[in-house]
Amino acid sequence: MFTGLIEALGTVKATSSISGGRRLSISPGFDTKDVVTGESIAVNGVCLTVTGENPAGALSFDVSPETLKSTNLGELKPGQKVNIERAMKISSRFGGHIVSGHVDGIGTIESVEPAGEFTLYRISAPSDVLTVSIKKGSVTVDGISLTIVDLREADFTVAIIPHTAKETTMAFKRPGDRVNLEADMVGKYVARLMEPQVVDKNRAFMGLLQEEGFI
Repeated sequence: MFTGLIEALGTVKATSSISGGRRLSISPGFDTKDVVTGESIAVNGVCLTVTGENPAGALSFDVSPETLKSTNLGELKPGQKVNIERAMKISSRFGGHIVSGHVDGIGTIESVEPAGEFTLYRISAPSDVLTVSIKKGSVTVDGISLTIVDLREADFTVAIIPHTAKETTMAFKRPGDRVNLEADMVGKYVARLMEPQVVDKNRAFMGLLQEEGFI
C-alpha cells in the first residue's frame, strides 16, 4: 500500500528483455541499505517487487507482460527519471490518499498551461478512470497523489504546485506523454457495490417495456 507522496526521483540505469517481460535496473535516489529483496516499491505508480541489487546501489525489478501492456513502464529508457515511493509503514503519518499501485489505465497529457506559480495539466483518460472520479477528488498520476481540479467527459485537469514539480517527474512532462493513472480506491469500491443495483433496475425497466408491448 502507498500514499502517492513521492519519496525520490529515481533514474533508469538499464532495461533488458526477459521471457516476454522486461527487467528494469533503477537507481532509486535514496540509500538502499535497508531495502530487502522481495519488498514492494512503486515505480511511476506501479507496485513492483525488488528482485535484486547491484553493487552500485541500483535495484532490479522484473516487469510482467501484463504490466507492460497496462502501464507506461515498457516505454522507459536509460537515463529517464521515475517517481519512487516505498510501501507505507503503519507507524507513518498518512498523507496523500490510499494508493494500491495497481494502474487502472494509461492517460495522455493533452495540454500543459502555466497559471501563476502553478501549472495546469489536462489529461485524457479511459472511462474506467473517469467514471469513478469526481471533481475535487483524488487521482494518482504516475504515482503522484493529486486533486482533480476539473472533470470532463473525456479528460480531467490537475494543478501542480512548484514543490511537486521539483520533486517529481511532472516537470519533465509534455503534451503527448503517457502517464499511469490509478483512480481513487474508494470510488472504485462504491462503483462496484452499486453495480448489482444498476443491473437490477435495468432488468426491471426492460421487463416493464416488454409488458407494455414496447419491445
